[in-house]
Amino acid sequence: MRAVVCESWRPFDELELKEVAPPPLRPGSVRIRVEATGISFATQLVVQGKYQRQPPRPFTPGTEIAGTVIEAAAGVGIPPGTRVFAVLDWGGLAEEAVADAIHVMPLPDELPLDAAVSMPISYPTAGASLLWRTDVGPGDWVLVHGAAGGVGLAGVEIAKAMGARVIARAGAAKHALLHDRGADVVLDSAVPFKDAVLEATGGLGCMAVLDVLGGDDFDPSLRCLREGGTLVTIGYAGGHIPTVPANILLLKNIAVAGLNWGTYIGWSPGDNRDRYAQRVRALWGQLVEWWQQGKLRPEVHARFPLAQFREAMAEVAARRSVGRVVLKPQE
Repeated sequence: MRAVVCESWRPFDELELKEVAPPPLRPGSVRIRVEATGISFATQLVVQGKYQRQPPRPFTPGTEIAGTVIEAAAGVGIPPGTRVFAVLDWGGLAEEAVADAIHVMPLPDELPLDAAVSMPISYPTAGASLLWRTDVGPGDWVLVHGAAGGVGLAGVEIAKAMGARVIARAGAAKHALLHDRGADVVLDSAVPFKDAVLEATGGLGCMAVLDVLGGDDFDPSLRCLREGGTLVTIGYAGGHIPTVPANILLLKNIAVAGLNWGTYIGWSPGDNRDRYAQRVRALWGQLVEWWQQGKLRPEVHARFPLAQFREAMAEVAARRSVGRVVLKPQE
């Protein structure tokens, strides 16, 4: 089969597309014909050895796939021909991949496989942040930074599905999409936002901030929270990892929470796959149900054949993408 291969730590553009042996089927797993696979900023860090998880080399990067089951290990109740999405440790940028059945979710026939690439990581990251780590309820305000990215756009849609009101921040070129996805207020990410957020919320502030940026936006985000509100930190695309001024937590009765989706799918120290499997699958089930109801609309910005993996990453790195960039290994 064809696969993108990383033989040593290197820039993403120096990876190679090679003919390799398909990965072996292991107990409790399924083999999937990969119809779509996602790439992200994190993929660049992984292949350079700069990510917290370092696969054994050589390896094929890629953690989010959607496709069709080819075969299943003994005792696995997912029959060949089942349309699925899956989360992997690595191995997604290939024509075939093997995933643990516990991390494979059937996909209803009416939902497209390429858009399902957002479901293994992007949507549950936003969903777990809002549903598990905050007290957001109907009518509450939620501020979403980086709202046109994969996790940010998912956060906008999930907050609306929860009945919340949303303030979304993104570049001006992406505002129309955010209005289309239901954002109540859209702010330009190039300008200060605290006063605008407080004005939009009648001075009350937000019950939650979904923060994929960190950096210089962190402190003003804390000041956008209402009493009892929570900022969920899930990424640091803003350039540096901020520190928390503890006194403001005390004075405003607010909280900062982290959300590492890897904890729930066994990517953190200590294997938590079995411990959290039921909770993870329940969240995936809720997300698929909302998708079927039209409350979620995973956005595919661009599709590339596997051989154009470098061009696909360039689209991500240049921040031109709205939603997800997808590789199509079978084309």
